[in-house]
Amino acid sequence: MSDLQSAPAEKDWPALLRITHLVYGLQGVGLLLGWFPAVVGVILNYVKLEDVQGSWLESHYRWQIRTFWWGLAWGILGLLTWVFIIGWFILIADGIWILYRVIKGWLNLNDKKTVSGAPAANSINA
Repeated sequence: MSDLQSAPAEKDWPALLRITHLVYGLQGVGLLLGWFPAVVGVILNYVKLEDVQGSWLESHYRWQIRTFWWGLAWGILGLLTWVFIIGWFILIADGIWILYRVIKGWLNLNDKKTVSGAPAANSINA
């Protein structure tokens, strides 16, 4: 993350921050409305990932992408084992885990920190 030359231009920060907030929102709403909002969010992540490379926002995009794919994998496992009751517990744990990651990531974003909690060293009045 120390490569400042690849960091987004100052004029791009507001849009990139809005997209990052939007994806956290879509992931949270996805817990209530099914996977469609989260799918839209991960597509946004992949489309804009190159724009945030080298910046503190990159940690949030990667966090959001991992949240989606791991959440989906555990969700599928939970659905496949639903009949055996264990799937209920897997789906509950998956929902709690996704909620935790959305809250942690969103709070760090709001505080202008990377997901690890480090201050955003190269943010431009973000």
